[in-house]
Amino acid sequence: MAEKKLKIFIIGPAYPLRGGPAQFNENLCEELNKAGHDAQIISYSLQYPNFLFPGSSQFEKSGSAPVGIKIHTLINSVNPFNWIKVAGFIKKEKPDFILFRYWLPFFGPCLGTIGRLVKRHTKVLALTDNIIPHEKRIGDTAFTKFFVKSCHGFIAMSRSVLHDISKFSNTDKKTYSPHPMYATYGSLVDLKDARNKLELNENEKIVLFFGLIRHYKGLDILIEAFADEKVRQQNIKLLVAGEFYEDKQPYIDLIGKHNLQGTVILHDSFIANDMVRYYFCASNLVAQTYRNATNSGVTMVGYFYNKPMLVTNVGGLAEIVPHNQCGYTVPLQTNEISKSIIDFFENNREKEMVGNVKAEKVKYEWSTFINSLLELYNRC
Repeated sequence: MAEKKLKIFIIGPAYPLRGGPAQFNENLCEELNKAGHDAQIISYSLQYPNFLFPGSSQFEKSGSAPVGIKIHTLINSVNPFNWIKVAGFIKKEKPDFILFRYWLPFFGPCLGTIGRLVKRHTKVLALTDNIIPHEKRIGDTAFTKFFVKSCHGFIAMSRSVLHDISKFSNTDKKTYSPHPMYATYGSLVDLKDARNKLELNENEKIVLFFGLIRHYKGLDILIEAFADEKVRQQNIKLLVAGEFYEDKQPYIDLIGKHNLQGTVILHDSFIANDMVRYYFCASNLVAQTYRNATNSGVTMVGYFYNKPMLVTNVGGLAEIVPHNQCGYTVPLQTNEISKSIIDFFENNREKEMVGNVKAEKVKYEWSTFINSLLELYNRC
């Protein structure tokens, strides 16, 4: 018997809003539609007030809306009257279920109110990137409790977040499914061509740190690892690609302190979608020296482009990078990070690890995530 075609609303950022969550939501919507369902996105007309947003812009400055995806730009995150209006729209459209994208307690009042208003009419599921935020603020616990009580079920992309849900709800309607690979940044590019595009030396050894720069992501720890004398002797470059979401000066001071001006290459602006593939394809190794983490889209972009990765043993990162096979999973210690970087280049581990990545990444196809999501819906 053919599977029932479902009508699904994904509630979260989408074009023209920028960033990983928007890319994920558009990917998910497209894959659900390919699977024969009617998936649409309800996005934000106001995601964050400007004074709460640390970056230069919340919006894409290039590119165009994704083709074949219906995006309703409706939600004002700070206007309760708008939340009632959005709930009315959802009730009128009668989806089989809605899927909230939840990664920050700031959205708890908005999404929790919408969820309460529609949960008698449709199933309310949540994709929880974080339940406990990386950077804590007053009101986090109350906002998250309010949100969690509006949902029928939860899907998480790391086991640590799945565990965190139990601190707010005793429901058994929750499931784990690993973060699928991003496939929206374009096909692989030859290393030489990628480096030419970025004006990098074709023969350099390059470690990539990619993404928005915040304290919890541990770029400072990685810079300290590059100060190791053995790393210096290998003449390895650190390519930092991403916008600073905090004061840049301490990082500049740290680079100066260790005389790493010729080692650290800063591309410190937001990386447009059409440029992402060049950074990954230009690198030999991708590093995520995070202080804490749940899951990471950077890892999944790395897998898509067949890149070995160095990650710290925090949150969900260790779940997806088998140590000494697809890269390195190390303690949050500069000497362990530097030892792994040296091992990778000194012992020519790249070819072997790239082969392992190609085999491992089959686990992270979109079909796996969609099957888990639909099984959760059926359980609810």
